[in-house]
Amino acid sequence: MVLQEAQRAVIKKQFEKLEGDVELIVFTQEFECQFCKETRELVLEIGALSPKIKTKIYDFVKDGDMDLKYNIKKIPAIAIVGKRDYGIRYYGVPAGYEFPVIVEDIVDASRGTTLLSDNIKKKLAEIKKPVHIQVFVSPTCPFCPRVARMAHQFAIENEFIKADVVEMTEFPYLAQKYSVMSVPHIIINEDTSFIGLQPPEAFIDMINMALRRSYNPMYS
Repeated sequence: MVLQEAQRAVIKKQFEKLEGDVELIVFTQEFECQFCKETRELVLEIGALSPKIKTKIYDFVKDGDMDLKYNIKKIPAIAIVGKRDYGIRYYGVPAGYEFPVIVEDIVDASRGTTLLSDNIKKKLAEIKKPVHIQVFVSPTCPFCPRVARMAHQFAIENEFIKADVVEMTEFPYLAQKYSVMSVPHIIINEDTSFIGLQPPEAFIDMINMALRRSYNPMYS
């Protein structure tokens, strides 16, 4: 058992806010990767806390059609799907400070909307080109959850935006590829990046800056 009784009680209370059904889709491997077992067990426990949550487990190798469907290229991976697939992905174990991100994402996905201000939603609605956000985090980073949540909220509000949260210590090759030295580290469409917690207006400005560049985001 991964969750403590007190944690389960708090999460159950939060899940009373769920409106529509949510799918938690986990990609793992029968021959377990280092963090796959813990990720799978955690998501199964979360899913058991509400009848509105359906948990699906796919083998990254054997269920190859599914990883193509959800554009999953690394594991462990969690896709949070509501009325539609919002492009919300979490790579790694959502542990430490990051754990509430998953719970709050589930609530948003069930509603198909977020608590972002109307002004921010209006700015997001102006984005009409594909955007791929990667937020590198760590379980001990107190500022990371707010950035991770913001990216996932943007994805829910705008169908052109896809947002990955990546646990940097579990994917060191990606941290090296993007020169991630501290977190939160945000990559937009591969060629635009910034570090640290920024207000949503500044985050959107960075997205628009990325879109002014020539990169064609068939994201990796």
